[in-house]
Amino acid sequence: MSTPGRTGDRRQGLELAPFRGLRYVPERVGSLAAVTSPPYDVVVRPDGLRHLETADPHNIVRLILPQAATAADRHRQAAQTLRRWQDERILAADPEPALYVYEQRGDGILQRGLIGALRLSPREEGVVLPHEDVMPHIIEDRAALMRGTGANLEPLLFSYRGDDSDGGAAGVIDRVTRSAPLLSTTTDDGYAHRLWSVTDPAELSTIGADLSRQRALIADGHHRWATYLRLRAEQPADSPWDFGLVLLVDTARYPLRVRAIHRLLHRLPIADALAAVGSAFRVRTLEGSLPEALDALAEATGKDRNAFVLAGDGRFHLLDSPDPALLARTVPTDRPEAWRTLDATVLHSVLLEHIWRVPDDPEHIGYIHETAAAVKQAERHGGTAVLMHPVCEDVVRELAEQGVTMPRKSTSFGPKPATGLVLRSLALN
Repeated sequence: MSTPGRTGDRRQGLELAPFRGLRYVPERVGSLAAVTSPPYDVVVRPDGLRHLETADPHNIVRLILPQAATAADRHRQAAQTLRRWQDERILAADPEPALYVYEQRGDGILQRGLIGALRLSPREEGVVLPHEDVMPHIIEDRAALMRGTGANLEPLLFSYRGDDSDGGAAGVIDRVTRSAPLLSTTTDDGYAHRLWSVTDPAELSTIGADLSRQRALIADGHHRWATYLRLRAEQPADSPWDFGLVLLVDTARYPLRVRAIHRLLHRLPIADALAAVGSAFRVRTLEGSLPEALDALAEATGKDRNAFVLAGDGRFHLLDSPDPALLARTVPTDRPEAWRTLDATVLHSVLLEHIWRVPDDPEHIGYIHETAAAVKQAERHGGTAVLMHPVCEDVVRELAEQGVTMPRKSTSFGPKPATGLVLRSLALN
């Protein structure tokens, strides 16, 4: 893989390079489905982690979320496990560099994209657009893991908007998916996954020319992208660390689904949370099930209308109609209107910082993608689940293009790529 220099080499668009994928050898594992995992930050712990660990002794979760007494031990263990699996040919490298066409199908969705090694670019170049803030302690952990393993263990999810034509990268994807795939499997969530390799120089050139005119939104993987940038800064120029593993999806053809990420307030009992709100929001206790509570949340949320559902005591409580004077006092005014009216902005600026005074650290706040899991954990441990309504993709892109970041963990784009179908070893590329 070519590794162009970092200085004096500003590009206008994306550069997605082929690499020798590191993949499970099907004959050496129980099944491909049994060794895959959701991305590391979607795994619900401890139950989901335990389930994955017992699904197959070679499940990828042993690399992305190794379990040991200390952080250093965890990262050392992951590195040793990766080396052992390669020595035992549990994982083997493909014979030549390739881009990979990846398809996910399920739950009424068909998504196709390209997995490759994307040239890293700083934010100021405007080629890769982040839209969320990041947490330093997560970057530190992911950096130590990647440093120790010398690998990109899971692809980040990026989106771009093609011209909706039948040529370019889209044409290559359409042609490739009419052939037999490298692998095909269906995971526990009901999604079918297929993977193809693209090695033909003409096809790679067509993809490269198309992507060179595009820029990408980070849909999922802000912390890992920040980790890529941090690790690149530690290395000499023109190294494999100048690139990072991503899945690029053309949302003109395959729109992503955007869901919310919910908050779990570990140390705030729901009774205390409700009492502290007082008259700052209208509070209504809802009758009915979780789906009905989410329907009520959707109805209460709209332009310039903020709403949340609190859970943790076996019931659901809808917070909406915040006091305009309170918003004016507590929400920063140095950002665009689209940012100031975000539910995540109001949650963090008004509720977490001003009313509940909950520190934004892992000891106090957990971020959970699955609604039912957030409610269950709040009820089990006596905390408060704050259920959020998703942001539409157009708002996310609008803010990103202005260089404005949303509060961290504001969105969950998907479907996310399954972890474990293809890895990138820096030693091979």
